[in-house]
Amino acid sequence: MSQQKQRKVKKSSAKRNDSKALREKTFRQLRQVKPRNDNQQKYLESIETNTVTVGLGPAGSGKTYLAVYEALLHHWSKDKKRMIITRPAVEAGEKLGFLPGDMQDKLDPYMRPIYDALFDLIGLEQTKEKIERGYIEVAPLAYMRGRTFNNCFIILDEAQNATIAQLKMVLTRVGEGCKIVIDGDPGQSDLPGYKKQSGLYSLKDILKDTPDVGIIEFDRKDIVRSQVVIDIVKAFEEYEKNESA
Repeated sequence: MSQQKQRKVKKSSAKRNDSKALREKTFRQLRQVKPRNDNQQKYLESIETNTVTVGLGPAGSGKTYLAVYEALLHHWSKDKKRMIITRPAVEAGEKLGFLPGDMQDKLDPYMRPIYDALFDLIGLEQTKEKIERGYIEVAPLAYMRGRTFNNCFIILDEAQNATIAQLKMVLTRVGEGCKIVIDGDPGQSDLPGYKKQSGLYSLKDILKDTPDVGIIEFDRKDIVRSQVVIDIVKAFEEYEKNESA
């Protein structure tokens, strides 16, 4: 072998070793997350022990962040090969067509909270690499129809914007070796006439006696963002109670 070829082989080998070391370092640096209240602890335990976990409660209670963390832990330990994270692409007062860019650009704002959690837990570069290699898929709920998933960790986020038919569709996509977390705030649905159309209102009753399903209900005291958010949620709860009286 010529000296030039030997140098190329040596350089390529060193590059692979550096890349491997970087990945292992990043894996070790996966942010460690601890539950901050009893319901968060129950939520994590339910995800570990059940195939299906449903998390219901107000924004700021950690439902999405903890689900993404659990999905990463299962992927890192090689217990689950892929992560499938999905959300309904439902407009909150604005239409998709008015957003600039192509369809992917229009959908990205809906997925931004998921990306934010991934960036915080494993970093920007690691997230990009996992998505490029197909280990993490972030997609709108409509893309789930007709597919079957095996050996995956599936998260359906913002499930208050899914109909009961859509929730049934996702739950029946679950194949062998899967876990699925469905989370949402029943009080913040963007569906018209949401109390009738949001499947999250019915899901708890439908699944309450189903084996291997855990249902965790968060409330105002579980909000971990800030005191002002807790006070705002309380004010809205009182307003809605008075309106329905």
